Amino acid sequence: NHPDSPKYDLSKLKFIIGGAALPEGLLKAAQARGMTVVSGYGLTETAPVLTIAFLRPEHKDLPQDKKNEIYLRTGIVIPLVQLRVVDEQDRDVPKNGTTIGEIAVRSPWLFKEYIGDPEKTRNAWRDGWFHTGDAAVWYPDNYVKIADRLKDVIKSGGEWIPSLRLEDIISTHPGVNMVAIVGVPHPKWGERPVALIVPKPGYESRLSEDEIKNYLMQFVERGEIPKWWVPDKVIIVKELPLTSTGKIDKKVLRDQYKDLLSK
Repeated sequence: NHPDSPKYDLSKLKFIIGGAALPEGLLKAAQARGMTVVSGYGLTETAPVLTIAFLRPEHKDLPQDKKNEIYLRTGIVIPLVQLRVVDEQDRDVPKNGTTIGEIAVRSPWLFKEYIGDPEKTRNAWRDGWFHTGDAAVWYPDNYVKIADRLKDVIKSGGEWIPSLRLEDIISTHPGVNMVAIVGVPHPKWGERPVALIVPKPGYESRLSEDEIKNYLMQFVERGEIPKWWVPDKVIIVKELPLTSTGKIDKKVLRDQYKDLLSK
């Protein structure tokens, strides 16, 4: 969104984006400039790369929207990485693209322990697998896609709502610059999603709660998300809090809006 950005030819730029999920809106904006962008995944503890969402030879003739579905996945493992998606009993979840579990990995370059924190180390390393704390789905072709951090998954009425999926959809609205979805305590459902949105320049007075909810209903009507995923509240803000690494600080947002739905 920098005002000088259009002055530069970015059409030869190719890169892997990591650190946070690649929003569909950002992918399409980059492609409109001729850039090639794919998702990558790893953690500090994994030094860092585990997966890359590259296209396989059998994908080369797919239409662009189908290729984008692969670019937006978390990817497939690089050599020497073993990866599973497991349930709470450390059993592999079905490779159906819908069942959410936790990513567990091992490879020669993973960290050994958290210095001075043996309990955290024991919780992370179980049966020889490092449990990442990332919730994901597993596809039949062995690609994975992160649904959320386990700590950020919204548990509503006994069901999980992946905040990243909602953020991904809302990011495709032409007036949205940044978006965060957080779970807020609810007296009946346990938690409900709330959307915090920073509008793009020129949309400050045009973007509204009804506009975003109506936009999401298009995806509900197409069967892409269930209706009960639609956030209870949509709040337009000027900025979102960021961590020292530039990620949206959802802990701050959860604390700030913790009483929003109990009033």
